[in-house]
Amino acid sequence: MKKIYKAHILYTKEKNHFEVLENGYLAVDADGCVTGVAADLASLDGEDAEVTDFGNRLLIPAMNDLHVHAPQYRNQGIAMDLELLPWLQNYTFPEEKKYAETAYAEPMYRRFIHDLWRFGTMRSSVFATIHTESTRLLMNLFQEAGMGALVGKVGMNRNCPEGLSESVDDMVQGYEELIHSTLNAPLGSAASLCEKLSTLVTPIITPRFIPSCTSEMLRACGELAAKYQLPVQSHLSENKDEIAWVQELEPESRNYGDAYDRYGLFGQTPTVMAHCVWTDGEELELMKQRGVMVAHCPTSNINLASGIAPIRRFLTEGIPVGLGSDVSGGHDFSIFRMMVYAVQMSKLRYQRDKSSAFLSLAEAFWMATKSGGSFFGRVGSFEPGYEFDALVIDDSDLNHSDYSLLERLERYVYLGDDRQIVHRFCRGKEIAEPRI
Repeated sequence: MKKIYKAHILYTKEKNHFEVLENGYLAVDADGCVTGVAADLASLDGEDAEVTDFGNRLLIPAMNDLHVHAPQYRNQGIAMDLELLPWLQNYTFPEEKKYAETAYAEPMYRRFIHDLWRFGTMRSSVFATIHTESTRLLMNLFQEAGMGALVGKVGMNRNCPEGLSESVDDMVQGYEELIHSTLNAPLGSAASLCEKLSTLVTPIITPRFIPSCTSEMLRACGELAAKYQLPVQSHLSENKDEIAWVQELEPESRNYGDAYDRYGLFGQTPTVMAHCVWTDGEELELMKQRGVMVAHCPTSNINLASGIAPIRRFLTEGIPVGLGSDVSGGHDFSIFRMMVYAVQMSKLRYQRDKSSAFLSLAEAFWMATKSGGSFFGRVGSFEPGYEFDALVIDDSDLNHSDYSLLERLERYVYLGDDRQIVHRFCRGKEIAEPRI
């Protein structure tokens, strides 16, 4: 049955412009997809539809987190005075080792998903650990919650502590088991899997980063991505010491991105790379050619002293960009606050180079919704055919009586919090609070 929602509707079709409909109507079909947005009910053929009136509230697309580490949940807000490599060795790796035990993983993963829900994030691209069973658990918990996720069993077999390394064969076997169990695809079958990719929770091939993967591991990851036509996620050019290390480990590569590309992990299937703080020159051109998406993680880049990513240049060059919380390198789950930090960091970069304009609110919102959502399919907008992922915001306590709808949205982005999100939808279904 068609459902229609009435509210103040705001979304972005393009990166530099908001669509705003005061007291508008939005229609959703039985498959959870938007069929139209209009100023009046009659235009949507909604006379016989179920109509829900949200009154003076804002209706916006839900948030998308393009880069987050589920097993780092407990470390959120800890060791923020370290740079990337010592932070990994001293804090991150010891915590991730604990996920060998599903009894430890389950309560942490439940809290992790609950926090994503709290902050209105309905789709996530998630790093798990090397452990197949706890990764399967995480995927099952996302399915139980009704929230969308691409979940990666992390590939690591060098430069990591005992307990966080596995053989290439074990990594491949673990992925095949996850593909079989979560997508109901026969082992070794690519054709039937392609028909299943519309499921809300799917695997994503996840070599942690070049320093943690041998050539054999990287090659096997690329082969898995090609065989099953699965997306890929990893880290790219986050930190200068990391970049120098990659050059030592992969001396035949022209740059960090090329090191992935040589193994079929750089746009041969849909690919998102986190950070890209120091991406330039040939690497940037290769990203552009391959259609690789950037997951911009401003709080992580600040906390780990990585630098300020050239987001304006990426947008100018046509490189797709979404936002990521990067918990726990980032200390905050809220993609709304990632919008704020993205704008603020672009202003700092603008002070160094005024030939490159800083980001607008519309651009930041577009990255959080339509652009970021594109990695999950037709997600992140209210255009016809897009899946209805949405948030209803009650901003009545932000003293909005004299403000325009855009001003109200801006105040919510900068001043609001999760308590003002009163309804959450993913693929047309209202998402209840997940069980902790």
